[in-house]
Amino acid sequence: MRHARIPPHVEHQDPLILRRLFVAIGWALVGAILWLSLTPQPPHVDFEQSDKVGHFIAYGGLMFWFCLLYRRTRTRLAYAAGFIAMGIAIEFLQRATGYRSFEVLDMVADAIGVLLGWAAALALPRLLK
Repeated sequence: MRHARIPPHVEHQDPLILRRLFVAIGWALVGAILWLSLTPQPPHVDFEQSDKVGHFIAYGGLMFWFCLLYRRTRTRLAYAAGFIAMGIAIEFLQRATGYRSFEVLDMVADAIGVLLGWAAALALPRLLK
């Protein structure tokens, strides 16, 4: 079996360029959450509490991603607070649209997702040992 070789132009990428790419991906995730939260007809998954599961996964994945990018606790705390505030603000914006609804449980699912995303990032190094 022949092993794939990493092309030289990829193998020796500038770490700063890759970091900027990963940060850009993180902000694209924020944009996707905003769009999905405010679009008149978001994709519908049909199982009980799928909306809450979606909030949990989206915010958990977002926090996990940013925890991989930023290791300082203070920075992670700022992102966690920001993402929780974003989830709360989105609910108020949804109420103002007239075509989406305001739900406190969505805010709770967002916050739980953020906290568990952070916890998963903390656990990752131990799991990879």
